[in-house]
This record gives sequence, C-alpha cells and structure tokens, in this order.
Amino acid sequence: MFDFTRPDPPSDDKRWKLVLAEMRKNGYAQNSLIQCLHAVQSSFGFLDEESMRFVANALRLPLSKVYGVATFYHYFTMKPPGKHTCVLCTGTACYIKGVPELLKAIKEKYKIKLGETTEDGELSLLSARCVGACGLAPVAVIDGEAVGKLTPDQLLGKLKEAIG
Repeated sequence: MFDFTRPDPPSDDKRWKLVLAEMRKNGYAQNSLIQCLHAVQSSFGFLDEESMRFVANALRLPLSKVYGVATFYHYFTMKPPGKHTCVLCTGTACYIKGVPELLKAIKEKYKIKLGETTEDGELSLLSARCVGACGLAPVAVIDGEAVGKLTPDQLLGKLKEAIG
C-alpha cells in the first residue's frame, strides 16, 4: 500500500497551524478545498501561489484545480490587503442614498476603485452587497466598524482618522 506523506507548510509561520487544523478536521478530503482556501485566506489575508501549491499537494489535487476554484469565487483574492479596509455597502438603500458619491470621493482622494488597494498598501476598497444596516444608509465598514449616514466629506474624514 502506498504511504503518502503530507507536505510540510511553506514556512514556520504559526498561522499555518490554523490551515493544517482545517485540513485535518476535514480528513484532507479533496471536497474540502473551499474550506481550506478560506482557512488560508482568513489566516494570511490572501492566497498566493505558494499557499495554493501547498493546499494542492496536501489535498492531492492538481494546482490547476486549486487555482481555478480560487479565481472563480469572488471571495478569494490573490493580492495582499491594505493595512486598512473600507467596505462600502452597495445594497439598494445605500446605493440610492449616496454610495456613488462616496465612491467618487474615494477615487479622487486615494486614486483607487472598488477591489483595489492604494499603491502604498495603506487602504483597500471593497464592497458588500448588503451589510444589514439599511436604516443607516449609506454605510461603510472601516476596519471592522460600521459607520452610517455618511457624506463624502465624513467618509474621507473617517478614513483619514483610520489611516493617520
């Protein structure tokens, strides 16, 4: 019988222990690929080639399959996130109440669009379909804190406070 030895993580980074725990929990099953990729992304903030190669080897999957899944789902990102994040709600209520103006202000000030990170790596701009705070529209979640009823100037002020 063939004895398959699991590969060692790419580094001694302690975050790999979380990924390995997820793999063990699922018995290194190939159908746990998405959960394993989620574990990598929540541990490291993004998926790089090295991490996808490790997941492919550990689950005995072709790298092309891992890459295909990682690029198919919108949740996964191949770029490191900024030090700070701004998630704009793009749900109907927020959109009607001013998200286009908020996006315009961020684009002009920080020179980024949705899904991008500033060149200095300080800020990533993301979107969410709905953050569940329609009564506070328009809403942004800045570094995990929801802020509502925003004007463009208020948003830029909050971002300036967060970034420093």
